[in-house]
Amino acid sequence: MSRTALILAISVACAAWGKAQSDNTAEPSPIAEANKVEPAPVDPETIRPGEPGGLPDDRTPLEEPKGPIDPKSAEGAGQVMQMFGGLLEQRKFAEAYRLWSDNGRASGLTQAQFVAAYDKYAEIHSEVGKPGNSEGAAGSIYIDVPFRLYGKTTSGAPFNLVGTMTLRRVNDVPGSTEEQRRWHIARSDLDARP
Repeated sequence: MSRTALILAISVACAAWGKAQSDNTAEPSPIAEANKVEPAPVDPETIRPGEPGGLPDDRTPLEEPKGPIDPKSAEGAGQVMQMFGGLLEQRKFAEAYRLWSDNGRASGLTQAQFVAAYDKYAEIHSEVGKPGNSEGAAGSIYIDVPFRLYGKTTSGAPFNLVGTMTLRRVNDVPGSTEEQRRWHIARSDLDARP
């Protein structure tokens, strides 16, 4: 047998053996288990916009306001989310609760439940994305703001919550109060991400 034919025969035999091994549903060998590489856990501190587990990266730079921000504008809604994240970071959970509509009740929790839910985090950081376009409905205005909370739990495990916070304010309709015309958090779809 020529050297080329011998190499070809060995290659075919190895390929057939490899196929048989991949079709085998038996327990993996200890060597395969020892060489198995687990994906490294994602550190929420290193996630950047546009990466899995981060905020969307719309690549549109935000323009700095040239004067005071109109509290009724989209930027005003973004400021409410910055305040919300800052209060959580400072562990001022009762104050953060009051940024929700209906004096906090729109969160679906009592103030005590809300405080307990966030008290399980030892370290909290937040990121606020660019507010979307506002939409009106039945005398109210709604706006979605991308939002991310991350840090460490009291057990030291990392956490990463990403989603959209929807803010609402009453339009300037007769009889509405100043408090009703301010942005408040109406709902959240924050979800754990890797």
